Amino acid sequence: MKNNYILLAVAVIAASFSTSAQIQKGNMLIGGNLANINLGLNDPKILSAEITPKVAWFIKDNLALGGYIDFGIETAKNSGTTTNYGLGVLGRYYLGKEVEIVKHSRFFGELTAGLGGVNVSDADNTNGLNISAGPGFAYFITPNVGLEVLLKYNSLVGLGSTPYQGNLNLASGFQIYLPCKSTAEKVKNDLK
Repeated sequence: MKNNYILLAVAVIAASFSTSAQIQKGNMLIGGNLANINLGLNDPKILSAEITPKVAWFIKDNLALGGYIDFGIETAKNSGTTTNYGLGVLGRYYLGKEVEIVKHSRFFGELTAGLGGVNVSDADNTNGLNISAGPGFAYFITPNVGLEVLLKYNSLVGLGSTPYQGNLNLASGFQIYLPCKSTAEKVKNDLK
């Protein structure tokens, strides 16, 4: 019976965290985005998707630094296959609660830089420096899970038959915000 009370207390404490608790110094962000999802039903039949897993640590409140991996593919009937990839670092800054338009939400900006490429099996390709930046919006459906939308401009400069490629990308995804050791200790001490 005592364990039930402890579990109830943990649930109440977790539910009472404000949105800022997820984006405090020392916490960790793990998740990813999906973009360019296309299951073409008309001719030409196109199949495309892009996934970008991310991990970052909050080095101070509202500011996270980490890394990402990007992989995407697009194929069409009677056409070549396009693959894109990337690996690099990312930075995210969340705006304060004063610009919150919906309860339990935050606007943020994301900047990434790394190595990447876009290779088309029967046409142009570019491999080199990949830089992207743009605004996003996160809505926290639980104290530790946020759904997000991210609009970014991606630029790729490098070697290949096309020395520069750029595009505007709209992605959606989710992030899990893991509390740091001090937050876990605070919850543990509050239960005593």
